[in-house]
Amino acid sequence: MLNLQPYADPQYFLLLMLGLLPVMIGLYHGRRFKTYETLISLLFIILMFTGAKWQQGVALIGYILWQLAIVFGYLHYRKQRNQTGVFVLTVLLSILPLVIVKVTPAVVLHPSLLGFLGISYLTFKAVQVIMELRDGTMKDVELMPFLRFMLFMPVISSGPIDRYRRFQKDYEQVPERTQYLGMLERAIWYLFLGFFYKYMLGYLFGTVLLPRIEFSALAARHMYWLGLSPALIGVAFVYSMYLFFDFAGYSLFAVATSLVMGIDTPMNFNRPFQAHNIKDFWNRWHMTLSFWFRDFIFMRVTFFIMKHKLIKNPIRVSQVAYLINFLIMGFWHGVTWYYIVYGLFHACAIIINDIWLRFKKKHRKQLPHNRWTEALAIATTFCVVCFSFLIFSGFLNTLWFK
Repeated sequence: MLNLQPYADPQYFLLLMLGLLPVMIGLYHGRRFKTYETLISLLFIILMFTGAKWQQGVALIGYILWQLAIVFGYLHYRKQRNQTGVFVLTVLLSILPLVIVKVTPAVVLHPSLLGFLGISYLTFKAVQVIMELRDGTMKDVELMPFLRFMLFMPVISSGPIDRYRRFQKDYEQVPERTQYLGMLERAIWYLFLGFFYKYMLGYLFGTVLLPRIEFSALAARHMYWLGLSPALIGVAFVYSMYLFFDFAGYSLFAVATSLVMGIDTPMNFNRPFQAHNIKDFWNRWHMTLSFWFRDFIFMRVTFFIMKHKLIKNPIRVSQVAYLINFLIMGFWHGVTWYYIVYGLFHACAIIINDIWLRFKKKHRKQLPHNRWTEALAIATTFCVVCFSFLIFSGFLNTLWFK
């Protein structure tokens, strides 16, 4: 049976554009064909989980039923009461399938049967709804809009991570013709840019260069302490380029497809390698993920610590919140030492960056600020980020332990 993986080959794009043609015609004339859009989206989602991936499809169905029970059960409860213990339990139950999927390979050395493509991003969406119900920023959730939000076809596998109210507003307000033509223009540009990123630059760095430089680093590992050879530096930079162009290209495809469907899904990247410091980097890299962690973990941890007066010094509060935030992000990527170290590395980098910015503010008259210092800041940030991606890649695990 035909199996279609999102944005994997030209066949997918051809079938996708043919399938979305009636949607485009409807939006051009100011109408959203909701029933057709739902059916064609479901068809593409079903085709993602056919053949050898049928178990993932079953897992997806079970997962959606689980989240429906959790979210709407909490919605019913929240209209009457608002106890913290119930809220915490609800969040824990919502993330339980994801925790099982992430922990299972580390415990039994094989993937969980509950896993499927996109489980992380669906969990972020469900938890966001629960937290906004808790805060009172959302008063109600309806079944079909929630399912549409959770199963929005262009972003279901790897984001970007949208917010329920923003998505629902886009869905209900059909764009005017001139606005939609502008969205189509952006979609075409993002598609071409995505092809250039993913299938040309991503292929160059990931398929052509990376295996060769990794081979050189492995061959030279016994000649240097801890295998820290010049080739390893090459691995760090080449892998970072591959990771960016591959993921940014994929994200551009998802945003472009969303625009074709009349939904202005947030962008995921904004020239991250031009960041002036590590905090600026996280405002540019995988932005929908970093902003989600900022809003629903960092800010809540900060508020909890200050509310209960666990730490009096506000600087120490933010430092502890950074550590917790990035440690959770590391565990989210996977229960392996290099993902956890990657998270801690970025937490430490941001803490050091904050210390430097406070020092710089106090001594601004003594410290120069010009295009050369900005270039140095960008270059330093780039090198720090590439080293972190070397940790993230898992290549050090191969270099040192295999």
